[in-house]
Amino acid sequence: MDGSDSGAFYDGVTVFRGFRSVMDPALYSALPDDWFIGTADIVESTKAIAAQRYKAVNMAGASVIAAVTNALGGRDFPFVFGGDGASFAVAPGDLAGVREAMAASAAWVRDELELTMRIALVPVAAVREKGLDVRVARFAPSANVSYAMFSGGGLAWAEAAMKRGEFAVPPAPPGTTPDLTGLSCRFEEIPSVQGVILSVLIVPAAGADPAAFRRLIEEAVARTERSPDAGRPVPSHGPALRWPPAGFDLEARAARGGPLIKRRIVVLLYTLFVYVVMRLRISVGGFVPRTYIAEVVENSDFRKYDDGLRMILDCTPELADALEQLLAAAASAGVARYGLFRQEAAMMTCFTPSLTRSDHVHFIDGAGGGYASAAITLKAMQA
Repeated sequence: MDGSDSGAFYDGVTVFRGFRSVMDPALYSALPDDWFIGTADIVESTKAIAAQRYKAVNMAGASVIAAVTNALGGRDFPFVFGGDGASFAVAPGDLAGVREAMAASAAWVRDELELTMRIALVPVAAVREKGLDVRVARFAPSANVSYAMFSGGGLAWAEAAMKRGEFAVPPAPPGTTPDLTGLSCRFEEIPSVQGVILSVLIVPAAGADPAAFRRLIEEAVARTERSPDAGRPVPSHGPALRWPPAGFDLEARAARGGPLIKRRIVVLLYTLFVYVVMRLRISVGGFVPRTYIAEVVENSDFRKYDDGLRMILDCTPELADALEQLLAAAASAGVARYGLFRQEAAMMTCFTPSLTRSDHVHFIDGAGGGYASAAITLKAMQA
């Protein structure tokens, strides 16, 4: 199949609304053979988290998605945010621009955030040579956006290959800046209402029965959906917004145009304007604050499937305990490996290319370690 037209392929992928259907294989379409998997992660992210730099880690992970989106002119493409990294799929006709955007993102992360980002572009054909597949579906948490879900084992293999140094894309030279227009992290941390913010990672154990793993994921999702708002950590009134925002310096570093001090001043003035507009609920042009906040809540990306289930839940301690018991039993039965991490708050990183459109996306992670800390406990199960 010729997949050179990414829009034609991805626009034709089934969009589903009920997250309980996430394991239905009929919803997934195989990526074209000539496509590529892009993957990125922050090296030694646990050290950055220990240094209280998790907001920077999240910003770095989301920067690749923002840079590639802008390089594609805002065109839809399948991507998934992983907290300290991201993965996505692109057509061969987009490869040169995407490679340049990834290299610029890695340079920006190195130069501005003083973190190291690994990046790689893996041919889908190489994945299939290993007997694995890359299949994609589209989950719509609202009528405004859809997020890619991946199955087939190929995304996990591509990430592991990147970590082995295969298919690497070198960072761009110092001073190279990606187009990160729309990337910000202005909202405050979101404290738990139910009692605990739980980071959840569940992946199949080696040699696991696919049917048993599917039943496990469906049961875990069903249990969370019984909780208020299915465990969504973003309250109905939206996250708190203060001025100056906690992430203003990161946003200034993401901006283009002159020395950092100038960018900081510009961002401080702009975020003050936004704060006043939001606080007083002033409609400006096509921007309606109440509508925007409702969309922030609806569009939040707090659960996904990319060869494993990832969730950031606001849940009761009792539900967290019940999930841990369910997963421990599954691990003992050789069905799954898992990582859980409890913290007191969640955090949000936003990609809003246009304030007057409804398709802005908001990536959710735990504020005390999140997916990266859950991954530590998952990796410990391999030892």
